[in-house]
Parts: sequence; structure tokens; C-alpha cells
Amino acid sequence: MTEKLLLRVATPRWLWVPATLALILLAGPLIALTILAPWGSLPAILGDPEVLTSLRLSLGTAAISTIISLLLGLPLAVLLHRLSGVARAVLYGFLVIPLVLSPVVSGLALLYFWGRRGLLGTLLENLGVQVGFSPVAVVLVQVFVALPFFVIAALGSFEGVDPDLELAGANAGANATQILRYITLPLALPGILGGTLLAFARALGEYGATITFAGSVEGRTRTLPLQIELALNSNQPDQALGIALMLIAMYIMVVVISAWALRTVVSRSVVSRGTGVPAQPLLASRSTASAPGRG
Repeated sequence: MTEKLLLRVATPRWLWVPATLALILLAGPLIALTILAPWGSLPAILGDPEVLTSLRLSLGTAAISTIISLLLGLPLAVLLHRLSGVARAVLYGFLVIPLVLSPVVSGLALLYFWGRRGLLGTLLENLGVQVGFSPVAVVLVQVFVALPFFVIAALGSFEGVDPDLELAGANAGANATQILRYITLPLALPGILGGTLLAFARALGEYGATITFAGSVEGRTRTLPLQIELALNSNQPDQALGIALMLIAMYIMVVVISAWALRTVVSRSVVSRGTGVPAQPLLASRSTASAPGRG
């Protein structure tokens, strides 16, 4: 009711003109893809062995890179949330730079770090480990571009956690790990979940840095975006359109799942806060540990 009232009395009508133009710029290309797509031959296109191989590689590497981003990004987000001053600014700078780098520059940076003659790649080469032109290279590229998305989303959620609740847990005798486990992480769960899905979607669509660093080798590094490029260069626009539609469908699924999961988590969190459920495991563990004559 309030939103409708504000839309009528507090929103200038002229805003609809630039907003409509913005929607045309955003939605127009997507609508063109769906209109001009070869729907009749789509099953045959998506059933092509090369496309299926690229699909399996894309899903597998994106899943692995998302797990790595979660395991490494969560501690980084927590530390960024706690730090301040120069240390936070430096860490945040390293986090943001991959977001604004050109994909080619990102690929070159990865090449000169992980490549055969790179800073770390030379050492790995001497040990008999070759990263380039392998699925490992694809995962490294995806982590490089997806990790910042996860950390920023999780960090925003951590910033929304009430510090008084964490201090209350400390005053109740909980240690740092218990505060993180029972208070901070549950309250920041929506952002963590959203960041995980965002990282997966970003990893799934990576192209520029992958072809620069990992190359385009069928079955090893040729993910779906690289398969689209190959189809266009091979004068197979129908295959490129079909794969593009498949990627768009995957992104829509990620958005739908993300929205549903976030609503579920938030609603459960609200109910739990009202009943005091999240505090029970912590309080129970502390009371058990402090009670005399127990254990």
C-alpha cells in the first residue's frame, strides 16, 4: 500500500522515459535472441557431442570453482568485516581489481603467474605440474573472476549483522568460533547464499580470461562460452544461438533459485529470532560447559 502511494505522489512521471530506454537497452538483445532462435532444431543442436562435452566441463569446473570461492572467500569476507584502516583498504583493493580488469588483462595476469614461465608456474613446471591448457587452468580462471563476487556479497551481509548481538555472545562466555558459528554466520546466511549462486553464475559465463590463459581445447578447456565463439567462427550461428539460450536458461534458474532460497532463509530467520531458537545451541553449550558437576 505504501509503495503504491509513494509511486503516485513522490515519483516524477518523467522518470519513466529514461527508465524505459534503459529497459530497452537491457531487454532488447535478450528478446532478439529468443525471437530469432532456431527452436525447431534446438534439441539436435544441444544434443551435439561437442556441446554436451562443453556443458559437462562448464558445470563441473563452475561447481568446483564455486566451492573453492566459498571455502576461501568466507574467511576473507569475515576478516574484511573485522579489519579497518589501511589493511582493509589494501585487501579490498585486491578484491575489487579483478572486477574491473579487462578479461584479456586478467588472462595475461594469470598467465604470468600460473603459466609455464610465470612467477609460480615455473616452480610448478620444475615439479612436473603443468597448469596451462587443462581443466585446472579453467578452474583457476573462474576462481579469479568469481571469488570477488562472492566476497563482496558476503561482506555486505556481514556488515548488516548487529555487533551488539556478537558482543552479547562474548559477554555470555562464548569464544570467537562459537560467536561466528551461532550468531554471525546464521545472520549473514542470505548474503552468503546469494554470493555463492552469483559466483557460480559468473564462473559459468567466463570467456575472455579463459581463452587467453587456458586456451580452447575440446574436452579440457573449451567451456560453453568458448563453444559459442567456435560456432560463430565456423559459420554455425544456429549452434551459437542454441548454446546462448541454454546459458540464459541456466542464469534464469540461478536467479529463481537464489530468490526462493533467500526468501526461505530470511523467513526462517525472522521466525527463529522471534522464538529465540538460534540462541539455544550456544546457550545450551555454554550452560553445559559452565555447570558444576557436569561432564
